[in-house]
Amino acid sequence: MPFFSLKAWVQERLPVSGEQLRELTNEPVPNHMKRWWFCLGGTPAYLFLVQIATGIMLAMYYQPAPETAYESVRYITEELTFGWYVRGIHKWAATLMIAAVILHQMRVYFTGAYRKPREINWMVGMCLLIATLLTGFTGYSLVYEQLSFWGATVGANISESVPVIGVFLKKIMLAGDTYNEHTLPRFFVLHAAVLPVILVLLVAVHIAIIRVQGVSELKFEDEPPKGPEHFNFFPDHLMTELALGLVLMIILSALATILPVEMGPKADPLVTPEVIKPEWFFYVMFRWLKLFSRTAAILSTGFIVFTMFAWPFIDDWLRRKTRIPEISVWIGILGVFLMTGLTVWEAVVAH
Repeated sequence: MPFFSLKAWVQERLPVSGEQLRELTNEPVPNHMKRWWFCLGGTPAYLFLVQIATGIMLAMYYQPAPETAYESVRYITEELTFGWYVRGIHKWAATLMIAAVILHQMRVYFTGAYRKPREINWMVGMCLLIATLLTGFTGYSLVYEQLSFWGATVGANISESVPVIGVFLKKIMLAGDTYNEHTLPRFFVLHAAVLPVILVLLVAVHIAIIRVQGVSELKFEDEPPKGPEHFNFFPDHLMTELALGLVLMIILSALATILPVEMGPKADPLVTPEVIKPEWFFYVMFRWLKLFSRTAAILSTGFIVFTMFAWPFIDDWLRRKTRIPEISVWIGILGVFLMTGLTVWEAVVAH
């Protein structure tokens, strides 16, 4: 069928013109989005797509059972053609995705983009951050290495200390009172199905709210006073996102090649390793637990998470009471220093 006949056939059944599509997607974008560091919202979305693509490839060979999990990962890493590369891309994309979500949430915080009327989208963003961290935790546990096994065990024991629902959370996580033959399949279902679906739904809600409210606009001193305040999403902003995607693929390929993911010792439930450390994004929590009793650390962490969810309202109250317009910035700087310090502390201390 000639091209023009095919085009006419499609348009007859889907009467949508190119101009209508451009109007639908060509939402005006504020000028500050020309700066690449304000494209951090699209960065984790792109990395999430990379995660889905590479995750599907890995799932074709991964066998989620204590007897087979480690050997299947070893086969992917050492024998499967380009398996090491796919696993490396998946691993490093997860690391960069978590970092990008954290940086995006920090950017929103420090620019005050959570303030009225965007309180709901801030809370959706917090849900995205938590779901992303849980996805990283469950993925880390699937390898069935010594550190990942004991990391999952310690994580379950920590969750048991949550008041009222702690025992229930531990049983939900481990599919029982202790790590058993049903735990890995449960982690796999959570990592490969439940959490990705939750992430997709949250991203859809997040984008829908942005489309309704528009992107928060920021002004900079170097902008011309009488210049245009917006530019088109398509093709201008889309090209920026595609360029960032290309740079990210180069970075991911370099990391997967230069720093390939290796295999650690196989999990041994009878031998507790001398040093148990989670992935870097849980260093803050791990160090916090070592500074206080488990109950105090859990309660204080829950309070901090609740405070972050409610921060748009707390910020409004603080600004009215103190009459300091940017008091949240100073609190945020203190928080960043604290989290960075705890992360570095946990990273450099062996025990």
